[in-house]
Amino acid sequence: MFKYDLSNCDQEPIHIPGKIQSHGFLVAVNEDLAISFCSENVFTFLGVNGASLLNQPIEALEAYLSREKAGRGYLRQYILLNDDAELFKRMNTQVFIGSISFNLIINSATPYYLLEFEPEASNLQVDLQQQVGRSLSEMLADKQLDTLLKNAAEQIRRIIQYDRVMVYKFHEDGHGEVVAEARDENLESWMGLHYPASDIPKQARELYKQNLVRLIADVYSEPSSILITAAGKNSTSLDLTCSTLRAVSPVHIQYLKNMGVASSFSVSIMDQGALWGLIACHNYSPRFINFRQRESAKLIGQVLSSAISFRQQEEHQQKSARARSTVETITRQLLRNVRVQEALINDDVTMQSAIESTGAALYFENELHTTGNVPEKSFIEDLITWLDETSSEEVYQTSGLSADLPEAIRYKDIASGILACKLSQGLKEYMIWFRPELITTVTWAGNPEKPVEIDEHGLTHISPRHSFDAWSQEVKNASLAWTEYDIDAALLLRDEVNYSISRRATELRILNEKLREAYAELDTFSYTISHDLKHPLTTIKSYSQLIHREAEADSKIRQMAGRIQDGAVKMQVMIEEVLQYSKIGQSKTAIKAIDMRKLLEDLRNDLLVASDNPKLTINIGNTPELHGDETMISQVFSNLLGNAVKYSSKTDHPAVIIGGEVMDENTISYSVSDNGIGIAPLEQERIFDLFSRAKEVNEFEGTGVGLAIVKRILDKHYGKIRVESQPGQGSVFHVMFRRYDAAELTP
Repeated sequence: MFKYDLSNCDQEPIHIPGKIQSHGFLVAVNEDLAISFCSENVFTFLGVNGASLLNQPIEALEAYLSREKAGRGYLRQYILLNDDAELFKRMNTQVFIGSISFNLIINSATPYYLLEFEPEASNLQVDLQQQVGRSLSEMLADKQLDTLLKNAAEQIRRIIQYDRVMVYKFHEDGHGEVVAEARDENLESWMGLHYPASDIPKQARELYKQNLVRLIADVYSEPSSILITAAGKNSTSLDLTCSTLRAVSPVHIQYLKNMGVASSFSVSIMDQGALWGLIACHNYSPRFINFRQRESAKLIGQVLSSAISFRQQEEHQQKSARARSTVETITRQLLRNVRVQEALINDDVTMQSAIESTGAALYFENELHTTGNVPEKSFIEDLITWLDETSSEEVYQTSGLSADLPEAIRYKDIASGILACKLSQGLKEYMIWFRPELITTVTWAGNPEKPVEIDEHGLTHISPRHSFDAWSQEVKNASLAWTEYDIDAALLLRDEVNYSISRRATELRILNEKLREAYAELDTFSYTISHDLKHPLTTIKSYSQLIHREAEADSKIRQMAGRIQDGAVKMQVMIEEVLQYSKIGQSKTAIKAIDMRKLLEDLRNDLLVASDNPKLTINIGNTPELHGDETMISQVFSNLLGNAVKYSSKTDHPAVIIGGEVMDENTISYSVSDNGIGIAPLEQERIFDLFSRAKEVNEFEGTGVGLAIVKRILDKHYGKIRVESQPGQGSVFHVMFRRYDAAELTP
């Protein structure tokens, strides 16, 4: 058992262990090429006490080495020539110590240079050139990724002859999985087993990215300490990140021993700079493979890395093409000026089609729209508020929502996983995709939840696992994980939606400019009506009154003069109503709370006084408060009530009823009903057009402007109006108004 601070497990400085593996030796020189460090086991190989080499120039080391056709100072020349390059590259050359051949590997460890000596002889006797060529050919024989990985494991095993070779893939959370293996037939298969992230902690994974091959030749051999100069340094000040001999963490050594492994070798598999996985090799007896053999295995690993990247990019392109096709279909709808919510939710191809999911939601312009299987509205709205408050990322994705938002556990069957894409900064507008719970069973190599032990003193320590027996874990409250393809599709769709919104905003600016021009023309038209037409009407009215007075004896002339006066009055009323209609769109709307009880009672009193029918009744029901411009709202109900009174005036008992109700938190509805002449269905669609009147009302006075004014005022208030009626059965007009928050009201 080894004692470490658990909170700093990922911080163990494994790159500066102060020791090396003992199958070779190390000498480190400073920038002046004087020996600053050397391993204690130098004596074993050179027959000289390592301490006597410290502070000596590098040439002192050459006295114990020999190399064909090399003059004195060749080590210095190697380093200086390579150091002139932009990046110091690892060098390898052959030297002899006595009659024994060694590989000399030189690396930079700023501000030092590492000189590592390993025996050329190894436990392997293979023709590398022939073997590697054949292995690469056989490895790449199949395009399927699973087969490619299996072939790679088999070819690596053929080269290094280890008992077990695994392809070990890292998942996003850092844990690993055996996805391919080649093994001695007497060994149990580990295919499909998962290993916790703590088995290969973060800092170890970082080293695998920098040093692509790693050999532990013999877990039972004692490491050799690094000797230092008297300059106040210690052995751990030498960075061994790039060292081939770097000693191994005691925890990992014990871990391998617990597995029965005596020798370990690994090759990193990279994908565009990220550590995709490892080719992890185990031997159950010590095994040393020399530098050239390791480099051959590294070559296979690099080719495998390229093949994996290519296969994954190919898969990415295929999946992206499918998602892009869906997005393009939605884009075509947006380009046809279909509303965003219609294009994303209500069409044949929806936003749900773009990403594999069981439901989707769009929150846009303060309205929620959904498709497929989704949670209830209140939860989605709470979820959007939570996202807006807690996530600053443009995309939030999780396969375990309840871990971040505990109340989501109630919706695990619908929304264990979500992918949320923010449409714009500053607005609570989101596209959200949902995935249900997918209960899975993960088979671990031992219990992943027990990486520590407590000693007899009650202290907690890191303890390498002793058991690697298959241990199954049922994973709940989690969905199928989202992929980078899903995220890319969400971002692509977001960009298309935002482009559509931007394009429409530009179109609106153009329309707004045209509207300003139209309003200017309307002002001119209004002036023409009010000035140029009112004057001749006044003249007509005055002369008709004069004729009416002067022609006392001639009843026919008096009748004609009366008709002229009536026509002039009607024309005057029509002009006033047209002017009123034209001003609605130009005036600003002051949104305030309106006391509807008072407003309706005032209108009722005026209508009862104006009516000459004592049997007329106007009943007022519930009067929920409305929000809007009081003058305009008064116009709406004045027109509706006035029409109801007018068109029911010829019945025996004219009855008008008005009342309102709260439909939901966003809408209030009022209805005005009468028992008058009614309206034919075919006429109901056009009665809100300017100057349009139903055929049934020809015997009643009117201009066809009143309901057009009502419709225009409601449009300005984001309201709606509809009518229910049959000829001879009266009419019911329904008007819907938007409710505003207190903060939205005009002060």
